[in-house]
Amino acid sequence: MRFLCLFLLVVFSCNKPVEKGQLVKNMSEYTQAVAEAKPGDVIVLANGVWNNTELVFEGKGEEGNPITLTVEEKGRVILEGESNLQIAGEYLVIEGLVFKNGHSPTKSVIAFRKNKTELANNCRLTECVIDNFNKTDRYEQDYWIAVYGKNNRIDHNHISGKKNLGVTVAVRLDSEASRENNHQIEYNYFGPRPTFGNNGGETLRIGTSHYSLENSKTLVASNYFDRCNGEHEIISNKSCQNTFKYNTFFECTGTLTMRHGNETLVDGNVFLGNGKPSTGGIRVINESQTVINNYHYGLTGYRFRGAFVMMNGVPNSPANRYVQVTNSEVKNNAFVNCDHIQLCAGSDEERSAVPINSSISNNIFYHDSKKDLFTVYDDISGVNFSGNILGNNMSTTINQGFETADVTLEKNKYGFLMPKSEILKSEIKIHPNIATKENTGVTWYSKKESLVALNSGKIIQVKAELNSLFDAVNNSKPGDILELESGKDYLLTKAVKVKHPITIKSSGKDKAIILFERMKALEILNGGSLSLENLKFDGAVSPDYAGNTVISTSKTSMTDNYKLFIDNCHFQDLDKNHSFDVLKISKGTFADTISITNSKFKNITGHIAALDKETDDIGAYSVEYLIMKNNIFTDIQGTAIRLYRGGKDESTFGPFLEVEHNVFNNIGYGKKNKYKSAISLYGVQVNDINNNIFSNTKAFNMHLVVGEPIVNVLNNNFYNAEAISVTGDQKYNIDNVWKLNPQLDESSFMLQGNSPLKKKGTDGLDLGVIAN
Repeated sequence: MRFLCLFLLVVFSCNKPVEKGQLVKNMSEYTQAVAEAKPGDVIVLANGVWNNTELVFEGKGEEGNPITLTVEEKGRVILEGESNLQIAGEYLVIEGLVFKNGHSPTKSVIAFRKNKTELANNCRLTECVIDNFNKTDRYEQDYWIAVYGKNNRIDHNHISGKKNLGVTVAVRLDSEASRENNHQIEYNYFGPRPTFGNNGGETLRIGTSHYSLENSKTLVASNYFDRCNGEHEIISNKSCQNTFKYNTFFECTGTLTMRHGNETLVDGNVFLGNGKPSTGGIRVINESQTVINNYHYGLTGYRFRGAFVMMNGVPNSPANRYVQVTNSEVKNNAFVNCDHIQLCAGSDEERSAVPINSSISNNIFYHDSKKDLFTVYDDISGVNFSGNILGNNMSTTINQGFETADVTLEKNKYGFLMPKSEILKSEIKIHPNIATKENTGVTWYSKKESLVALNSGKIIQVKAELNSLFDAVNNSKPGDILELESGKDYLLTKAVKVKHPITIKSSGKDKAIILFERMKALEILNGGSLSLENLKFDGAVSPDYAGNTVISTSKTSMTDNYKLFIDNCHFQDLDKNHSFDVLKISKGTFADTISITNSKFKNITGHIAALDKETDDIGAYSVEYLIMKNNIFTDIQGTAIRLYRGGKDESTFGPFLEVEHNVFNNIGYGKKNKYKSAISLYGVQVNDINNNIFSNTKAFNMHLVVGEPIVNVLNNNFYNAEAISVTGDQKYNIDNVWKLNPQLDESSFMLQGNSPLKKKGTDGLDLGVIAN
């Protein structure tokens, strides 16, 4: 009983109503209260939903006696619809606002100015929430917080779920009144930001290239960055004399990047990759940068997403390119089980200015299994190495400044594995002010993700009746699993709209058969994801129109990324007129993963997966991970894969393509196949295409652009097939290309017993499909 009373006391004391101040219940009362406010006054927004509310909070408070805008009860005042906040004046405090279920009608949700001349100075934004407050168009740009003026503090806010174009928090330096600003950004919780698939997905940016030599003097301290994956610059520093201390980066696929500007201090931060793909640490560019006392664990990223990256620069670089690294210090940092240290990264004909007058000293590197972490792309004679320690199972080609030693790992009070060595000159310690999930953000708003996973809901049996599948999807809840009767027909006269994560599968061994009379069977809308298991899609009753498709994405922009999984499914006789596709995507939609496994595709007049609608050539693309494993494709008039990423922007590192153990037979010969190929890849960044059989197929075309794409095309057989064609960047690994008769079984498309391709795979298995 005592425990219950104490619990209730804590809960209600953390979220009790404000006891003083002027309570306002509508915009008329609010506007009057602001107009009459004097130093020390408190304006209180009444509980409830404030819909389509544009607040202007302006006034002149005094140091130690501010004007405060707060809420009746924290967590119970919600700004929805088209709402925003503008702050202008002196010594103002804003606390307790929640923005969700809408978006800003302007280019900022919260702006520290009313207009270009009326800015906010000495103001504080605290305990506010911005949660999934996104524009409806993926490519419509805004900032969630635009910081102007001087001496403003942004602390203990919860900022999570930005999905449209634009920086989450931007410190602006576009006037003298906003430079040398001494802003403090601290103890904020920056929640997950999904992969954007284009430039413009930074979580925090200070300055721009145009003002990069101006001093900002912004302090960014003790913030928690939780899976901020928008692009590879989690933080983009683009001004001078900024400090980043005691921040934690949890499983973020990117780096703290000193993109422009000089005299940056990066001190005492923690980077936790935990072995997740593409997680990164710190990237150094420009002059007089200091990187000290940082802890890195389990970071797997390479190239610009390495655990530590020191870039090459451009000689006499313009402001928007890469200034040579000079007079920079990297000292007393720890790297535990991090895969890649990249020195002189980006070296090419343009970026030929190597780092000079810089030092890397007294750092410790430990890895359980990897011997050499260092990749050196150019001359490093301008970097002085001294006092660095390697675990005794490690080595490096750098011939000075490293010593191997016995290194042990000890778990500290935060749960981090800290490296220990008798020869370590300065012990690596975690600062008491390090950000945690618990000491950042607000206490009264949950950090638990609202996303619902596929296959996490109820199992619902669906009878084989006209449009029963349509009705079942309409009535389903996120995560539900719809089980169709084994071997039965399901006729759709209406296209199924997939609005949340849903799984459709057969209940038994025999595949349920889905027939559809509309131009599409399934349409993935914003918020939707789809898993298809053990089904057959047949085009027998589809309309005699060009351009049908089995699965499509919304024709309008989708801010939510989707997932699509197809396993053990058959797609057959999609031949009513030309250009009948399996998957058709639209511009402005983005998939985290498209996975097609253990499936058969036969007699199709269109493409299997044409992912090529982002054609602005600015680095945008349509899917992060495309996986095709153990499938049979036969008699396909279009391409099996068309994947496109145009432009030379280096802010993202997808798409990733994995094509393994497939059979491609009679692919690409249709008159409407404008790509004239069986597989057409343009700008794909990671290509793993192994152990496949190509028989009677059009060309396999690959154009390589942007940086250093990874290309492994290994152990593939091309029989009566056009050759592989590679253009663009000529760095690739193509090995074991055979032209042998595969001797495929006509029914199963598996290798017959006397096939010369038995056990020829990189994994020691047969080429082509393998038995499950």
